[in-house]
Amino acid sequence: MAKWNLPGDARLALSIVVNVEEGAEMNITEGDRGPEIVDELGVALHKPVRNYSNESNYLYGLKAGAPRVMKLLDDFGYQATFTAAAQALEKAPDLTKAIVDGGHEVCSHGWRWVHQYYMDEEAERAFIRKAVSSIRATAGSRPTGWLSRYLLTDNTRRLLMEEGFTYHMDDFSGDKPFWDTSYEKPIIILPYAVDSNDMKMWTAPSLTPADWLQYAIDSFDWLYREGSDDPQMMSFGLHLRIIGRPGRIGYLEKFFQHVAAKPDVWIATRQQIAENWAAQNPAPQ
Repeated sequence: MAKWNLPGDARLALSIVVNVEEGAEMNITEGDRGPEIVDELGVALHKPVRNYSNESNYLYGLKAGAPRVMKLLDDFGYQATFTAAAQALEKAPDLTKAIVDGGHEVCSHGWRWVHQYYMDEEAERAFIRKAVSSIRATAGSRPTGWLSRYLLTDNTRRLLMEEGFTYHMDDFSGDKPFWDTSYEKPIIILPYAVDSNDMKMWTAPSLTPADWLQYAIDSFDWLYREGSDDPQMMSFGLHLRIIGRPGRIGYLEKFFQHVAAKPDVWIATRQQIAENWAAQNPAPQ
């Protein structure tokens, strides 16, 4: 079993992941076959028309949600990883500046927030390169990590390694980093989590913000407990347009308050976690 010691002998590495997808979602104006199908109202249109209502729902994330999320991170002094669709950052320069000025990490969530599972190798490589180039231009440095829009291809991980990425998030198999040595070059896998993700409040409308908070706290507390003997990692996924609503943002604050009351927690970006893991567990030959 790989040995892992966290800075300050912490029990738990908490990875706060803020997804920035707004403005990069599907839209016929971008040449997509239809409008974005992920809609809080559950209205999945499969016709080549614009869904102006859902577009405005995404825009809410930038206009109202982002300032609330950024303020809470600043109030608690927490650094997060912003998994950002590159096009979204291009359209939101003020948010991009706040992310960079706050010392947060920008991880690539694709060039746009679209599926890449249908792409052939040439198209997927171009998609990855376009994301890297765009984020380098907007955020000032290239991303080292990647998160797809859920689905990926048999080529994705190999292409990421060939294009200079050091970690990959498209995995849900555990609560610790590990190496994937299936290809010519190894890459660190930082498993993500969908169960504690605020997207549950869209996909499962019966889940109240209070229910979501309790689940997040329960997840944190159990991993914190296990971490007394064996340090763990908790992935905590957020979306500007979801958690940034006035009826939900207070529950994020409550979660942060719960975390702040516990000693021996390392709040870290995913790049920091990957580097810490690799320093202690070099890639196997």
